Amino acid sequence: MSTLSETSILAAILVVALGILGWGFYRARPFGKLGILAWLQSVVLMTPWLLFFGLFAVGIYINIAGILFLVVTSAGLYIYLGSQLRKAGQDAILKQRATQRLAAESESSTEENSPQPKVIELKPQIPPIPEDDLSAIKGIFGIDTFFATETIPYQDGAIFKGNLRGEPEEIHNRLSASLQQRLGDRYRLFLVENTDGRPVVIVLPSRNDPRPMRLSQKAFAGILLLATIATNLEAAGLVLNFDFFANPGRFTEALPIGAGIFAILVAHEIGHWLLARRHQIRLSWPFFLPAVQIGSFGAITRFESLLPNRKVLFDIALAGPAAGGIVSLVMLIAGLLLSHPGSLFQLPNQFFQGSILVGSLARVVLGSALQSSLVSVHPLVVIGWLGLVITALNLMPAGQLDGGRIIQAIYGRKTAGRATVATLILLVLVSLGNVLAMYWAIVIFLLQRDLERPSLNEISEPDDARAALGLLALLLMITTLLPLTPGLAGRLGIG
Repeated sequence: MSTLSETSILAAILVVALGILGWGFYRARPFGKLGILAWLQSVVLMTPWLLFFGLFAVGIYINIAGILFLVVTSAGLYIYLGSQLRKAGQDAILKQRATQRLAAESESSTEENSPQPKVIELKPQIPPIPEDDLSAIKGIFGIDTFFATETIPYQDGAIFKGNLRGEPEEIHNRLSASLQQRLGDRYRLFLVENTDGRPVVIVLPSRNDPRPMRLSQKAFAGILLLATIATNLEAAGLVLNFDFFANPGRFTEALPIGAGIFAILVAHEIGHWLLARRHQIRLSWPFFLPAVQIGSFGAITRFESLLPNRKVLFDIALAGPAAGGIVSLVMLIAGLLLSHPGSLFQLPNQFFQGSILVGSLARVVLGSALQSSLVSVHPLVVIGWLGLVITALNLMPAGQLDGGRIIQAIYGRKTAGRATVATLILLVLVSLGNVLAMYWAIVIFLLQRDLERPSLNEISEPDDARAALGLLALLLMITTLLPLTPGLAGRLGIG
């Protein structure tokens, strides 16, 4: 019965993986050669990990050299497909521009001989935008960009319904540049979808832009930083079997592990900061979330600039977990390679059943040593493992967590909202047997459940390569947090 259930789990994972690839092909096929090349990039990117975990699940272990070979080969193919995609994209852009020019000329001649659509003006009683500004805003629209047919008051600005006449990103850039030329930096132009899925333009005053942090908020961020340093040391003490808060004199013992955990947190925030700087986006100071059990839950970082599009949201959201995850993974693998019978920590072999990712890597590196009742490991194994857990928690697809932002960037706000609800329900169910899940569910519900504000261009989707990276990040999150079943772990020689 146990074997049957494990086989069913493996089959379900295989079906989900094939379903993701099939769904990607279905989305890519309408775009012709460009879509297929982008889809092949996502296949190449995911194949090494699917192959590694698939073979591991059936008892075939790939050593470190084999893993590196798969990753390097995958990277080479990914770069080659990227060059082919750029070449094909250049040809497609030239054809698209020629087609749009011909269509615009044809429409222009048609419009001259036909009555203009009636524009519904704002109701005169409370105009949210001054008339002169409103006239200037209407002047940016045209038959070759966005043909406005209706104007509706909205908050401090207005919604313009109409027809989009070209590629969303190019049109948004042209409209934004024209708006700034006419009215300077006083208004912001958003290109979004309304409830029926049609593009609309929303213009709002720039006074609604995100505000910089106040001094009191910076002081609070500093207090949370100090608290997180303390909980990092407490988590290190718990790993070493003592209570740091009760024994502060043992500071030097807890410092190496506490500093290792904090280094992963810093790497995570540096990743966010570097990509934000590249895209000229301001970020708030990180509000670290102290946690005694694992040192920290990560940090809350707010955007202090409007994001130009969903690609930028994706890049900044992924950069943090990528940096923290890579540092954690390097620490884990280095610790496994440095582990020997005289290492500092002796962990029960059942401990490695708590994570598919960690257990599989430990089985590849340590081999038969995992069959002993106690497994000696280097301290870097524990630090790397804790770092992977912190990274995985932040990759959960909920609200303004990194994972929630990634889902919002790839699939849009509606899907992100549903993913947030599903994640909270799952955490509530898991919290019945796991206190850490309960704490994390409370943090998300109170602080992080809201979606990120819309980008200026909310219509243009990230490319398939970014979508594949997002799916890869979610896959690694699942394999980090999901435990091995006892039966499967026993068959693989873990425990």
